[in-house]
Amino acid sequence: MLQIFLRFLTLGLMSFGGPAAHIGYFRQTFVNELGWLDDKRYASFVALSQFMPGPGSSQVGFAIGYHRGGLVGALAAFVGFTLPSFILMYLLAVTTAAWLTNHAMQGMIHGLKLMAVVVVADAVLAMFKQFCQRKIARILMLVSAAAIMIAPFMWTQIGVLILAAILGVRLLSAQNGNDQNAIAPIRLNYFWLLLFVALLIASFFMVSMGPEAGIFGEFYRVGSLVFGGGHVVLPLLETAVGDMLGSDRFLTGYAFAQAVPGPMFSFASFLGAEMMLDKPLMGACIATAAIFLPGFLLMLVGLKSWHAIAARPKIAGAIAGINACVVGLLAAALYQPVFSQAVFSGQDMALVLLGFGALRLFKPPVLFLVLSFCIYGVLSSLIV
Repeated sequence: MLQIFLRFLTLGLMSFGGPAAHIGYFRQTFVNELGWLDDKRYASFVALSQFMPGPGSSQVGFAIGYHRGGLVGALAAFVGFTLPSFILMYLLAVTTAAWLTNHAMQGMIHGLKLMAVVVVADAVLAMFKQFCQRKIARILMLVSAAAIMIAPFMWTQIGVLILAAILGVRLLSAQNGNDQNAIAPIRLNYFWLLLFVALLIASFFMVSMGPEAGIFGEFYRVGSLVFGGGHVVLPLLETAVGDMLGSDRFLTGYAFAQAVPGPMFSFASFLGAEMMLDKPLMGACIATAAIFLPGFLLMLVGLKSWHAIAARPKIAGAIAGINACVVGLLAAALYQPVFSQAVFSGQDMALVLLGFGALRLFKPPVLFLVLSFCIYGVLSSLIV
């Protein structure tokens, strides 16, 4: 267990670049170097993580830990991979408020916000190409984005996700509905499934049970609805807790999340600390555990039967509809709060365009982007 923890801790310290890069790091380490599993088993873990809601790369790490050391191994993998980003985001939450009167710090945060515009725009384009190849998927994406811009509420998001799943079953299911692969029986672990559903239902009633339970409920519900992982968590969290912090502080935390290694879901650590200023460490721990928990429970439900699940054309169609919908949710978030809270001048917009072009054409390391935008922000604050 210690070996699992230390291996994932090392990766958590160096894994910049988002979920796709994390999956590459995992394959290099655990398939090529250590031989803990073969390519076929690793590919099955990656496929399952794309199929389930939750933090994609962290779910792959969780599955590797489970494969190596059972449930305790899975938890060791999660803690090791998440701990560095958790500590950094917590420290940023409890210390940056005192620095905000400093012009250089304000400039650096502004630069990171501009980088967030670039990163989210790149994610929208990449996900659009991946999930919106068919006309009906593009329509779902546009309608979802418009609905959230008009009515930016959690219930709107839940409604469009459900509608997208229904339309996906009817309109995006595979043509070969009688595929023989679909005959394979599905064997689920119903204990974890019942626990997932029970906590999801309970999350709607936790607001009245005190601040700790309220935080757990909000973040658990968000973690249950995030298909696509990574940046998709942004619009759901902004709707769920953005009003409690204010758009500026919320986007500051999201900008910081771009600059630290490890999973994007560690953004919850920052938000949880901000929401419980009297007990910031407790708030960070509760929010972090709650947002990761749904994805891990669902991985435990389907680890042994994902082939049979994915073979069902109607289930695949529902997932295709949901994926198109979440592209729309992310596109809406690109406008509000990401763009509207970051770009205030033609100079800002020029930097965003240059950064986006550099990211698409040259794919520079994330650290290079972070440093470049921070330097721009600090210099612009000193000039002003």
